Amino acid sequence: MSVRVRRVYDPPEPGNGVRVLVDRLWPRGVSKAAARVDEWPKAVTPSTELRRWYHAGGGSHDEFRRRYEAELATPEAAEHLERLQELSRRGPVTLLTASRTPEDSHAAVLAALLRA
Repeated sequence: MSVRVRRVYDPPEPGNGVRVLVDRLWPRGVSKAAARVDEWPKAVTPSTELRRWYHAGGGSHDEFRRRYEAELATPEAAEHLERLQELSRRGPVTLLTASRTPEDSHAAVLAALLRA
């Protein structure tokens, strides 16, 4: 099972497998053709409220992770999470985010869940 996290602004590479945008909003300055996104499951993205809370300095990354994982347990998100797990069992999956620090973003939390 190969799950990677990359910035959507990085050019696609061979071996990316299925490219999945995991941001709720389309990233600025990137055309859909250039991004080459295969899937965009908005249900697995953090809620607007959670994003605002975290970016406003509301809490630690651990607390963000806990709250995000709780959101991913909702029925709609769980359905899309299952789909991503199935894709990752079939081949490589690259989670794409516009975050400047993808290793500290929700995409890294999601990748860890998919790898488990």
